[in-house]
Amino acid sequence: MELSVPLYLALLGAVGASRLIELRRSRRNQRRLAARGAPKAGGAGLRWMVVLHSGILAGAALEVVLLRRPLMPALALAAGGIFVFAVAIRWWVIRTLGEFWNVEVMASTGIGVVTSGPYRWIRHPNYVAVWLELMSLPLIHSAWLTATAGTLAHVFVLRKRIAMEEAVLLADPVYRSTMANKPRFVPRLWRRGRGAVA
Repeated sequence: MELSVPLYLALLGAVGASRLIELRRSRRNQRRLAARGAPKAGGAGLRWMVVLHSGILAGAALEVVLLRRPLMPALALAAGGIFVFAVAIRWWVIRTLGEFWNVEVMASTGIGVVTSGPYRWIRHPNYVAVWLELMSLPLIHSAWLTATAGTLAHVFVLRKRIAMEEAVLLADPVYRSTMANKPRFVPRLWRRGRGAVA
């Protein structure tokens, strides 16, 4: 077994562990938001997101080990760069949202609308980051079957999740007036604006 394989498996394990830490943080934030009067707006496909994320991590590990996927330096470098970029964006999102961040859809716009950080430019930077992260992670060690299947499944899961989330968010007039005209995923960088919590 190449040295790169156990190192890659350790990376997958670290990503999985970080997801568990994030779930704890999410639950804490949910309790705080609920105490401030923000109810949970349904599961919004969270179960399928957990299954998908777990499946991509497990699938990448199995594909690399069982199908003996090689480490291709050029691909690993490119995919690794995208992965690091995506993780940085995701942590920027978590830091920007603060107590508003969680993995459930909460009707929290009555408490405030976050328009700073990456939300200055797009409505859903977290989903962009997670999609890039889980698309690039398998490719770091050439697990292209997992990357392809996971990316396609992610589009389907996110489409339902975002539809549910936007139904809740856009029902709030403050959110609608500050965020509805921003693109969902790709920023229009030539129209930068200042952001804050409204």
